[in-house]
Formats: sequence, structure tokens, C-alpha cells
Amino acid sequence: MKSPTPGLNLNYLRTFVSVVELGSFSAAAQRLDLTQPAVSQQIRQLERSLGTTLLERVGRQARATAAGAELLAHAGTIDSAVEAAVEAVTRRSGVAAGPVRIGTGATACIFLLPPLLKDLRQRHPDLEIAVTVGNTADIVKAVEDNLLDIALVTLPVTGRSLHITPVMEDEFLLIAPAGMALPARITAAALATRPVLLFEGGNTRRIADTWIARGGASIRPVMSLGSVEAIKALVAAGLGCAILPGMAVRQPPSDVVVRPLSPRLHRGLAVVIRRDKRLHAGLAEVYRALKGLR
Repeated sequence: MKSPTPGLNLNYLRTFVSVVELGSFSAAAQRLDLTQPAVSQQIRQLERSLGTTLLERVGRQARATAAGAELLAHAGTIDSAVEAAVEAVTRRSGVAAGPVRIGTGATACIFLLPPLLKDLRQRHPDLEIAVTVGNTADIVKAVEDNLLDIALVTLPVTGRSLHITPVMEDEFLLIAPAGMALPARITAAALATRPVLLFEGGNTRRIADTWIARGGASIRPVMSLGSVEAIKALVAAGLGCAILPGMAVRQPPSDVVVRPLSPRLHRGLAVVIRRDKRLHAGLAEVYRALKGLR
């Protein structure tokens, strides 16, 4: 009889790959939405199951040992083999099942995905969906590295290994306290004379900053925040006005007003997936649902 093969936890393997690629336990924890102690624990468990040291610290950098490099060389093949097995089984059963890892931004996660995920869950109860939230660059990199299966992100996106499908346009709008006097046309110059709250970073801030600069204005925000919901609450409290994605203000509070910008401002959203990604039945259902967003 063959001796038992050491167990290989696929989640721990993906954590190991992230640590090697990023060179840091803390960076891997951020990418995977885990705590740093959890990442360290997963690496220890993986090393224990394989009976060897996989990582070593060189200064502040985490690097693969010789054994770790051997494992890294097989990681992509292992992941592909597991995907192929899941695809084959689900194709035979005709059931959309198995894990699907989705990446997206915080605003889309809050305002676009809930009804879509609810519908998928009702139609395919065996689907196991995990959603990772991050900025577009990190999410796209995770798709390229096969750490995420599919993503809904803000354009522009590039990548030779990626299939990019634009799915919708989202118009940016101004929200302001109901009592604030507003001009007929909401231009960048008009906003420069009013208190403005802005998103603190990422594509949402970049798009707003570009529109303001093209309007020949310079705006110093009275406050910058990382949460769309926090910005909406502060606008409702009368602290200022804000430029937000339209999807976030489809149902505005009664104590704020919503106005279009002049010139109008839009961003595109796209579904991103690797060109060589195997579409098992569950992933195919998620892909179809995301491409149907409007």
C-alpha cells in the first residue's frame, strides 16, 4: 500500500503564493482580506502538512526556500487541475455549484451586487460565492494571478491575458443638502465656491479630480472619506456637497437633492476574466449574470 500523501489545503496554497508574489505577510493579508496572524497560521499549517520550511525572511522580505520554489512551480498547475475537476463534475451533474471568487469595488458591492447575488443564490443554492472588495488595480492583478475568478471593475482596464467586457455606464451626480442654494448648471467653477466632500482615493476620486481640473477649477475638499455611505450621511447633515457615482444615489435620502453635472460625467464598468479561464457551470452562471448588469 502506498504511504499517505501529505494533505494540501488549497486555500493555504493560495495564501503561500500571495506571500511569495508580494514578498510580505501583511501585503498578502490585505490582498486576501485576512489578518496577518491568520496568514502566518496558514503558512505554518501548510509547512507542517508538507514537513518542510517553505518561506524564509531576508530582512523585511519573505522569500521562498528551495522547497517553497518547487511548490510555487506547481501551484498554477494544481489550481488549474482543481478547476478542471470541478468543471467536469458540475458538467456531468448539470448543477451550478462550487466556489466562485468575485472581485469588485466597494460601491458596486454595496449598490449593484446584492440583488444579483440574491438571484444567483435563489436559482443555484449550491453555489459558493466569495466577494473580495478592493481598488481596480489590485482586483485586476488578483484576476491575472488567478486568485480571483472574475471581477466587476471600473474602466479603463488593460491586460493581454484578460477578456474585458464593458457592461454599463454609471453617471456621476452631485448630491447636496436640501437647503443649499445651487446654480442651474453644476460646473466645477460653481462647486469651487461651496464646501465639497470628496472620496479619499481610488478611481472615484481620480474621475472627480479629472472633471474638476478640466473645468478649470481647484477644489480643496472640506473633508475626504473612504466611504460613500459616510459621505452621504455628512451631506445630509449639511456639511457640504459631493460628487458620487449614480448607482450610490438611486434612492437618495429625503434631506438631500441630486443634480447632474455640467458637462456630464460618466464611468464605465466592465467584467474582467482571464482568457484561459475554464468556465465550470457555477462560474458560467456568475459570468452571465454580471454581463447582464445594466
